[in-house]
Amino acid sequence: MARKAIIARERKRERMVAKYAELRKQLKDAGDWEALDKLPRNSNKIRLHNRCKLTGRPKGYMRMFGISRVTFREMALAGKIPGVTKASW
Repeated sequence: MARKAIIARERKRERMVAKYAELRKQLKDAGDWEALDKLPRNSNKIRLHNRCKLTGRPKGYMRMFGISRVTFREMALAGKIPGVTKASW
């Protein structure tokens, strides 16, 4: 599991991106690059990184479920994800 501080930092970035999204769009459309430079760096969507919502793992992220592959496998085998079954052929 990732450190709590790293998970908290990522959530803070997500909130900041949502807060400044409309203002950022307006400034880009207007071409006001000086004002855009004065916004916080973490308000840029590019700085977000997909992490597992449960463990904070940065790698092996599955977008469809929002969790890592390891967590997905554990939950699927435990029957906690509806409609997901182990393949056999």
